Amino acid sequence: MLTLASKLKRDDGVRGPRASNPAADSTRRVSVRDKLLVKEVAELEANLPCTCKVNFPDPNKLHYFQLTVTPDEGYYQGGKFQFETEVPDAYNMVPPKVKCLTRIWHPNITETGEICLSLLREHSIDGTGWAPTRTLKDVVWGLNSLFTDLLNFDDPLNIEAAEHHLRDK
Repeated sequence: MLTLASKLKRDDGVRGPRASNPAADSTRRVSVRDKLLVKEVAELEANLPCTCKVNFPDPNKLHYFQLTVTPDEGYYQGGKFQFETEVPDAYNMVPPKVKCLTRIWHPNITETGEICLSLLREHSIDGTGWAPTRTLKDVVWGLNSLFTDLLNFDDPLNIEAAEHHLRDK
């Protein structure tokens, strides 16, 4: 799966320890984001919750992937929910952008796919927002938890869904 890592190694082997042409070297430079993603994707795949599956449509673009969450307990048990994740160039200083592709009636996800999850916010009042020490693994586990223990009816993004739940569980 880590085709970017093997590509980096292969490119280093072709160029040797130091290329003689510095201009050519700067055009082939790999971004900090991509270097981080090689390591984080390996960690993510090794520690994926059993209810989640990650798909990379293009294995050479680790900054874009799809996540499928299939909860095995709670209100959403048996459902299948798709998310798309795009990691911006400024990663790990800014959080990934995540959108829910599956239309869902959920207090923390709007019908258009916006997600209310504190670790996806750059600045969070409660101090649990994004920090450079967080990883993609944290994002996936957080999204998975939206269907179980992080299900929040008290401070919802989708107010109608939360009110509906209070009226009729």
